[in-house]
Amino acid sequence: MTTSEQTEPTRLGMVAADSWRFGIIAVIAFLTLVDLFATQAILPSLVMKFGVSRATMGLAVNASTFGMAVAGIAVALFGRGIDRRNGIWISLAALAIPTTLLSQTDSIVIFAVLRIMQGLCMSTAFTLTMAYLAEHFSSRQATSALAAYVTGNVASNFFGRLMSAAVADTFGISTNFLTFAALNLIGAALVWFTLQKTSEMMRADAVGDHARAAWKGPLMNAELRACFVIGFLILFVFIGTFTYVNFRLVAPPISLSPMALGLVYFVFLPSMLTTPLAGRVAAGLGPRVGIGATLALAIVGLLLLLTTNLPIVLFGMALIAVGTFLAQAIATGHVSRTASRDRTAASGIYLASYYAGGLAGSFVIGQVYDRVGWTPCVAVLIAVLAAAIGVARVLQTPKL
Repeated sequence: MTTSEQTEPTRLGMVAADSWRFGIIAVIAFLTLVDLFATQAILPSLVMKFGVSRATMGLAVNASTFGMAVAGIAVALFGRGIDRRNGIWISLAALAIPTTLLSQTDSIVIFAVLRIMQGLCMSTAFTLTMAYLAEHFSSRQATSALAAYVTGNVASNFFGRLMSAAVADTFGISTNFLTFAALNLIGAALVWFTLQKTSEMMRADAVGDHARAAWKGPLMNAELRACFVIGFLILFVFIGTFTYVNFRLVAPPISLSPMALGLVYFVFLPSMLTTPLAGRVAAGLGPRVGIGATLALAIVGLLLLLTTNLPIVLFGMALIAVGTFLAQAIATGHVSRTASRDRTAASGIYLASYYAGGLAGSFVIGQVYDRVGWTPCVAVLIAVLAAAIGVARVLQTPKL
């Protein structure tokens, strides 16, 4: 047997092992973030339950992004010495508490506070997982691992919204939140049984520089600063689009029912197939061109949302999802590869910027929609994506 024949089974075994690990990573991402966007699928029903305006309900639902941003900063400042696995599973277990309480409240203020608490838990788990992946995978594998994590995020958008609409329409809003609390606990258990405990060597960088100074390095890096801005702008557009397009879809002339509105989110299915390709796109085009091309695709999708033809609107939504998720995966991978040190801090700041953008998008687009309608909203969203493409021009292809 030749050397190449001997090494081929080993190579295939390594590929199979990586595929298994990437699959687990995607499932963990799904269970980490499934609460984040699922509630958007029942926004019209929540407006009727709480008796508030679309903008108020949209801001309350997306208050979770404020919690995500705060927790991202907190982990960036103080998370360097946290054992990754323990931090992740404890965050997911704690997430079940506010999710359960959401099933009981009739107060819009308490609803918003509980959504913030959900965001705190989700962001802590998310940020620590990103750091875990950067520490446990080689530089070559890290982009693919992070793309798998973003793919799980895409799946949570798709299945989470679909599940939320179906459960709420069939069993009621309270049962919907209890169902998602059970998923939170399943996620905690999966992390406990599948992730390795962080070794002391991997946490060695926690002993050295003062933890509170950890954020200074990433903020002084021009490449990372650009990624933070891009992340902010990406989620601004994503939240602004997929929160308020719901009202466009249930209003005449489209007039979808709540259950049909849940089925609309099959538009995320193509993203589940394309997001894992982010590593190849980044490698082939580089982060600057890759982000520019994928966000240009999203701009085309936004233009299609100006029609009232349902198939065209759905195709536009699919393009927006594909473009923004690919861009997010490329930007996330670039943060991981660029931040040679203080990866936890860099990941935390990126997540804080990303989710702050979501909160800003929810507020700004909600105000524009309530005051002047949908077409000006699309114009604002296109301008934001154009700005993100401009920021991406400073990114450089990292040296191997």
